[in-house]
Amino acid sequence: MGTDVAFSAKLVRQASPTETSAVSAEVARKCNALIAKNFPPRQPGNPAAGSAKGNGQAERDDFKRCVDNEGNVDDDADKDKK
Repeated sequence: MGTDVAFSAKLVRQASPTETSAVSAEVARKCNALIAKNFPPRQPGNPAAGSAKGNGQAERDDFKRCVDNEGNVDDDADKDKK
């Protein structure tokens, strides 16, 4: 029985991720501000009304991209200028 427990513990250690990175509060705030700017609410003050631009998946994708780039994402206005 002792070897079964040791084997199970080894499997758990191997299955668990070894590296995890937490999003800093500063990056999360910056990305939230960019998402709020790029995806304004359909009805101000009513988050259940949805976004006037895009959908929930697009918002999540943009937020993930922003976090992956540590808050350095071009705005739509910057893209139009290029």
